[in-house]
Amino acid sequence: MAGEAARLLVRFGRRYAAAVRLATLVPICGIALFRAPSGHLTTTAYVVGVAAAWTCGYAWWLRSGRGSGPVGLDVVVLLGLFASVFLTGAVEDRNTGWLRLLATFACVTCQWHTSPLAGGAAALAAGGGAAVLLTAAGAADTDASLIRGTVWMVPAAALSRAAWVLVQRAAKRADQMAAEAVRARGESLVAAAIRAEERELANALHDTAATTLLMVGIGQVRSDADWLASQARRDLDRLRSDSGRAQQDADLVDLLRADLDATHLTVEFEAPAQLRLPFDVARMIADAARETLTNVRRHAGTTRATVRLRGDARTLRLDIADQGKGFSPTDVPATRRGIRESVRGRMSRVGGTATITSAEGEGTLVRLEWHAGHE
Repeated sequence: MAGEAARLLVRFGRRYAAAVRLATLVPICGIALFRAPSGHLTTTAYVVGVAAAWTCGYAWWLRSGRGSGPVGLDVVVLLGLFASVFLTGAVEDRNTGWLRLLATFACVTCQWHTSPLAGGAAALAAGGGAAVLLTAAGAADTDASLIRGTVWMVPAAALSRAAWVLVQRAAKRADQMAAEAVRARGESLVAAAIRAEERELANALHDTAATTLLMVGIGQVRSDADWLASQARRDLDRLRSDSGRAQQDADLVDLLRADLDATHLTVEFEAPAQLRLPFDVARMIADAARETLTNVRRHAGTTRATVRLRGDARTLRLDIADQGKGFSPTDVPATRRGIRESVRGRMSRVGGTATITSAEGEGTLVRLEWHAGHE
């Protein structure tokens, strides 16, 4: 199937052929009338009128792009115009140049909107037929150069076809390059989507089951804690929900409240009654907030935190603060993914930001901000 560049080239070839035929019509007709002697002026004018009418009609057909039959008819009309030399005395008056120009431009432009076989046949028929008619009218006896000049229509058409073939090849290469670019872009988007899904799955695993198991493993939580089984079920449900979510939007306040119940912290929560957002945005913000509260429980040395949500569906700010022992954000190793991926990474993927303000002995403030349209 032809690509976009090839299709545009076909349309351009027809329209440009029509433009060239029309642009050369006026000077060619002018030459015919200017060189015609007074005795043959009226007859020549009639022939010029036929040539002008046919050229205008043929140009209209070229621009309308209907069928291919008029190409053969064009050759017939051109040969008919050459046959007028028997009526106008054009050979004796050496007034055949305008006919040669008319036919030459026809043969040259024909190569831009026909197949190589049709274009070649049209050029051979027009050039050969014109030479035969001029010979029959006595051009060989009067001036043989008239015949040689007419035969040159065929090489001119061949050169035009060669140039057009090069242009067509360039168009095909352009289409191939465009197709390759589309394919590469599609593969890149698929690969990026897979990486994003894998990254979010790793983040969800880090924030849920891995964190729970780690706290048990290092002794932060007793293995017989009464809430451990319910926490494991919540972790499993969270991982399952990531594999097949189809919601369009979600209430961020509800998501935050659900996660607060699982932090085992005393949380002061301030938020609007409802704040609906696109599901992916709400889920990412809620997950970043949950990971922040998990870090408070694991590292801050306090069991209290404050969560304040302000804003609307266009812009919002979520502050999570504690009065724990604090830390130096610049000292966090790059290999730790909790802040890098689970907090900052999530906010970045939905067009938001995460700002962490903390110092030794001064507690920590994590500010999550998001604005619609920045995704």
